[in-house]
Amino acid sequence: MPYRRLPNTDQARVRALRNAIMENESRIDAGDFRLPYPLINEAKNYLSDFEKALAQYQQALDAQVSANKNYQHESHVARLYISHFIQVLNLAVLRKDIKREHKVFYHLKPDDFTVPDLSTEAAILKWGQILIDGETERMRNGGAPMYNPGIAKVQVHYEEFKDYKISQKIYQQSTARYLQRVADKRKEGDAIILRIWNEVEAHFAMLPPYKRLMECQKYGLVYYYRRKEEKLTPESDINYIPPTPIPQFAHRERAKTTRLDEK
Repeated sequence: MPYRRLPNTDQARVRALRNAIMENESRIDAGDFRLPYPLINEAKNYLSDFEKALAQYQQALDAQVSANKNYQHESHVARLYISHFIQVLNLAVLRKDIKREHKVFYHLKPDDFTVPDLSTEAAILKWGQILIDGETERMRNGGAPMYNPGIAKVQVHYEEFKDYKISQKIYQQSTARYLQRVADKRKEGDAIILRIWNEVEAHFAMLPPYKRLMECQKYGLVYYYRRKEEKLTPESDINYIPPTPIPQFAHRERAKTTRLDEK
């Protein structure tokens, strides 16, 4: 007989519960096997709550993904404007339109004409604010404002980038919160599925292997064959001899007899 394994994904959990509920409700004849009402009712309530939690998580994730596209775009634009401003500043210094020593207002070395690394979000936040403060300080000391791009244009995209970053963090926190709700419910769902599967297997335990497998699978039980294990077929049931049920308390009487023989 192949072995069973509990679902290991959320969709598999939902599928297992749906199969059990639908199969149980389809058995309307008086002689059909039905799962205990308290158990099937618990499964229905749990399934409704779990599917709601999954839907909320998916909705939050979709919103985060959508917002992330705008965030990535604004991040790219802000990086371009900051980089371009520094390049124009360096060119202005080389043309002597701006004094070399005024580069210190921007935390830039007077003799270094490279653009700082802007590959990270932290770097964009850092250098964007430095350029805004530096341009303000330079003009306070008598410097003429730079153009193409002007610091006002840099600041607009820098502030938009900051706003999108804050929004993205909120979306991420929301997604994480809903994901945790789903995770908290998984253990409860596995316990319900396990109880259902135990009930089903216990009821069909006296059937021949192949027929037992087919009946259990109707309730959503998932079986896996071991390596090199022969698959069950209708022919597997031809010579099947059902085990003799052990009378209640028979194992206790056998244990008593064994102890007396030992004495």
